[in-house]
Amino acid sequence: MLSLPCQGRQNLIRPEHKNELQKYMTGIVIREKQKLIAINNMPDHFHILIGLKPTMALSELVGDIKSGSSGFINDRRWAPGKFAWQEGFGAFSYSHSQLTTVIRYIQNQEKHHTRKSFQAEYLELLEKFNVPYDERYIFKPIE
Repeated sequence: MLSLPCQGRQNLIRPEHKNELQKYMTGIVIREKQKLIAINNMPDHFHILIGLKPTMALSELVGDIKSGSSGFINDRRWAPGKFAWQEGFGAFSYSHSQLTTVIRYIQNQEKHHTRKSFQAEYLELLEKFNVPYDERYIFKPIE
């Protein structure tokens, strides 16, 4: 599962653009011959579940998704100023037996985030997967 936060964690993805942006991102994944399993977003971040083939570097695919979708948003002037994703991304691997749970989570983000913020959830995932991190470098505010 990929987690892509907007720069500065701003609420820049408006609900009326949600479906079109998800379709555009799906097209990028398919063009790269990868399997998109689930996609959904909140105003400030995206979660994408992808079946990644071993011939594709994850960082290359994420770079394509981020650059393509930010260009798409900027071309349509959907955000004030210049839209950008936050530097970096979160990627977590799940076994086939966990797919149903992860898909359900992605599909129900809106409900889930009424109980827990994305930042709190992300830090929990880092802890759960024993990923070392320095909080000073996670979720940078706009300077």
